[in-house]
Amino acid sequence: MSSTPTIGVLALQGDVREHLAALAAADAAAVPVRRPEELAGVDGLVIPGGESTTISKLAALFGLAEPLRAAIRDGLPVYGTCAGLIMLADKILDPRSGQETFGGIDMIVRRNAFGRQNESFEAFVDVRGVAGGPVEGVFIRAPWVESVGARAEVLAEYDGHIVAVRQGQVMATSFHPELTGDHRVHELFVHTVRTGS
Repeated sequence: MSSTPTIGVLALQGDVREHLAALAAADAAAVPVRRPEELAGVDGLVIPGGESTTISKLAALFGLAEPLRAAIRDGLPVYGTCAGLIMLADKILDPRSGQETFGGIDMIVRRNAFGRQNESFEAFVDVRGVAGGPVEGVFIRAPWVESVGARAEVLAEYDGHIVAVRQGQVMATSFHPELTGDHRVHELFVHTVRTGS
């Protein structure tokens, strides 16, 4: 792999443009991914925020769900924010009818755990592996992680709840760092893609 990895952003729904910009600022070549064949051209993938049930339905409609599950099982580095965290969970505590995930992290998540849209907020969060002090996170109808299995590592907590996790080369946050102009979480993911750790 070159020193500038190619990282895709799942471009079905959500804040795709903001992730593309944050990845570019973190020295990655960022490209949208909408079709299964585009997965072969990326070294890593970001699953953006949005609405997890919509992402689940669109991924199935576009034929991406099974190829994505297989790519994650085969070791593709992936980073999910907010709804992306839900999509990377092995289990959802309160799924909508028929809702499926891609899996990848041994965790149980609760959708909309921090409240509805009008209860959205910003907070500073200490994230393990990110130097330079707390990261500003934007929590929009954010989930939290109820529990993690033995293979998952907690990277951050806020108000007594797990809000950032990783398992191998798959990581996820409840919050949106791409909306703040602080690219350190994306830099951590790009480093993971580049080095495999």
